[in-house]
Amino acid sequence: MRRIIGPGSTIGVLGGGQLGRMFAMAARRLGYRVHTLAPEDDTPTGQIADVEVNAAYDDIDAVRAFAREVDVVTFEFENVPAAAAAAAEEIAIVRPNGRALAIAQHRIREKTFLAGLGVPVTPFAPVRSDEELAAAAKRVGCPAVLKTASFGYDGKGQVAVASPGELAAAWIALDRREAILEAFIDLDREISVIGARGVGGEWSHFGPIENAHARHILDVSVAPADVPAAVAAQAVDVTRCVMDALDFTGILCVEFFVARGGRLLVNELAPRPHNSGHLTFDACRTSQFEQQLRAICGLPLGSPELLQPAAMANLLGEVWSGGEPRWEAALALPDVKLHLYGKLAPRPGRKMGHLTALASAADAARERVLAARAALPRTDRVQGQGVRG
Repeated sequence: MRRIIGPGSTIGVLGGGQLGRMFAMAARRLGYRVHTLAPEDDTPTGQIADVEVNAAYDDIDAVRAFAREVDVVTFEFENVPAAAAAAAEEIAIVRPNGRALAIAQHRIREKTFLAGLGVPVTPFAPVRSDEELAAAAKRVGCPAVLKTASFGYDGKGQVAVASPGELAAAWIALDRREAILEAFIDLDREISVIGARGVGGEWSHFGPIENAHARHILDVSVAPADVPAAVAAQAVDVTRCVMDALDFTGILCVEFFVARGGRLLVNELAPRPHNSGHLTFDACRTSQFEQQLRAICGLPLGSPELLQPAAMANLLGEVWSGGEPRWEAALALPDVKLHLYGKLAPRPGRKMGHLTALASAADAARERVLAARAALPRTDRVQGQGVRG
């Protein structure tokens, strides 16, 4: 019989960002205690947690001490060093497992793993030397995108390459770090599927969510995605296949490209709750954050049912450019929800919060959330106001 980690137990979260914050909210509501470890102090997660530990992820002694005080460890982001995950596994239950984390945080390992499963992926080739760079150009062709193999997100660590003659300069721009060259895809749209898998292999999903990006950062997500039923079914099947192959426990997001013509290709994996799933907090019977908690604690998974079409719009630091945003303008719309992450310093590109709108149809929800966001910025700069949400 599997062990149930019930309410009253302590959950350890490696990471201090907004994903951990919303997870901690879900955990606290169900009666759990939450400890968090991150290099920074007064983090979005730490503001909600019972205990906030300030330590580097590669401080193995600190990670071990952290693990001794909790019943299960999970991740708020995937770029935790493998040694830290292994150290935590020596002491406590860690979900998802270190293998899943190691695969998802390294693009070459990730794409190789997926291709080995027979999952459709973009054509790719590793780049670790001048010889491999030349071979990649022949194998993948151009246009293409050169990406660092690790520690890249929101468009960081990647360079578009229009012709083979640009490859050498692109690699120099990435400091000649280990990289992967991926073929450019003529996109119709991008979607994601967030799956949940329990300790006994039980499984559920939130259905395909459609995503639009601006400057390589997720801008708006809409559920349900506007894709043919066959594409949606394939995306769900691929997500389950990947999670089963990883023996995954917790929440995994699979990001997909939908090429013109309908071909589905996996872009990348995120072994944690995902920005595109923020709308589940307001729009689903069980949010992705509560589902993560249920999965890692051995509890029955909740219903992922979408109660109403929904859209989410990110709030980046630019919204504060004229001073404190006009929150009352968004909150005047009764079907719009505001979520702020407790970050004190807005800056361009920094995710400070998000808005969610519900409506009778997905397009209406998208229009509603965009209208709410457009009403926020001040055109008359207000002096002396803070930014804390």
